[in-house]
Amino acid sequence: MLTKQISIFVENRAGRLAEIAKLLAENDINLRSLSVADTSRFGVLRIIVDDPDSVEQILRKKGLAVSLTSVLSVKMDDRPGGLAEVLKVLADNNINVEYMYAFQASNNEAYVIMRVDNDLAAQDVLVKAGYKGYCKF
Repeated sequence: MLTKQISIFVENRAGRLAEIAKLLAENDINLRSLSVADTSRFGVLRIIVDDPDSVEQILRKKGLAVSLTSVLSVKMDDRPGGLAEVLKVLADNNINVEYMYAFQASNNEAYVIMRVDNDLAAQDVLVKAGYKGYCKF
């Protein structure tokens, strides 16, 4: 359920995301999930990849500002209320969600990537509630 996420701090300008995507492609890196949060001048590109430690080094060598963080990846039913149930387990255990993003994996499965204030406690309560982690990257 715990996985590594790479956060890349990028300037908000035309073509910058394309440059990063090209760099990943040139290094045979497959993106599993991504999210972009922006401000007027800078953005944070958050990615999940199959080999985060290698990708971190590749990006640093290109001069990008990168950080590696631990996040939760939770498999849930892709149906109305699926996310609400996951979040209720966390709320009932006083675990705060700092940010999250989600994606559909199939017609009946979805995944949510979450940064929380206590990774291990969140993982414990979610597993006890019957949730499984993300597929192996």
